[in-house]
Amino acid sequence: MPNRSLIKTAIMLVLVAGVSACGSRDRDRGGFLGGFFSGGGREASLESLSADEIYRRGEAELSDGDVDNAVRLFSEVERLYPYSEWAKRALIMQAFAYHADREYEQSRVAAQRFLDFYPADEDTPYAQYLLAISYYDQIDQVGRDQGLTFQALQALRTVIERYPDSEYARSSILKFDLAFDHLAGKEMEIGRYYLKRGHYAAGINRFRVVVEEFQTTTHTAEALHRLVESYLSLGLTDEAQTAAAILGHNYQSNPFYQDSFDLLAGRGLKPAPKGTGWLVDIYRQVIRGRWL
Repeated sequence: MPNRSLIKTAIMLVLVAGVSACGSRDRDRGGFLGGFFSGGGREASLESLSADEIYRRGEAELSDGDVDNAVRLFSEVERLYPYSEWAKRALIMQAFAYHADREYEQSRVAAQRFLDFYPADEDTPYAQYLLAISYYDQIDQVGRDQGLTFQALQALRTVIERYPDSEYARSSILKFDLAFDHLAGKEMEIGRYYLKRGHYAAGINRFRVVVEEFQTTTHTAEALHRLVESYLSLGLTDEAQTAAAILGHNYQSNPFYQDSFDLLAGRGLKPAPKGTGWLVDIYRQVIRGRWL
């Protein structure tokens, strides 16, 4: 049976059974595996089985939600039958099982071992995808450190660029966009913090990052509006008017544009490109269709 069929079969079994994200069944139950994992007879009992028999027992444990025992069985396939086809399949299933149990670091370790040992295998795209989503699924709330977000972006980009025709490319693109938006959200959160406390220059630096580097995200309209607020607070009306002009050109129906328009109108100003500087450069790109 091909690798892909075995993996998909195992995944479907897990989905049907509803793998618990938090743990495994009682280790003290009786039966076949009770004999394997309860004392000195474990190794001898396993060695009496063939590689495919141990592997299929691992699949059965995984489908029943006992991830710990499933991983142990897949590991035993590797130990007892190294360099075999079953050992290769068992390794990718370890990565999958760890991820299903939210043991993301272990999942990455197993996936990376698969990539190192079998770089040209048909399941290599899947291993790379598991590696990527094990970073992605650890992305915390916007207020936390974003190191994992950068790692997720890098790993997702690898899937997209190396395996564009794989079944995992589309999912990776969607997750990449969400992670990218997440980083922009982090910049906005910090910028708002500075703006609220009157540290306008520091806030402008953060909003500028969003406008220049994250302009395709959902945060760009607000970033331009916050620039209008910040520049007006500093008395830099040319910059404020230019930011509003960009906002009006690209997001005229967005509520943030109306807010910026009202702020300017309250000072007898209106959105328009003024002066020189980085915002004027962006406005020119907007007019030429080279921005967003």
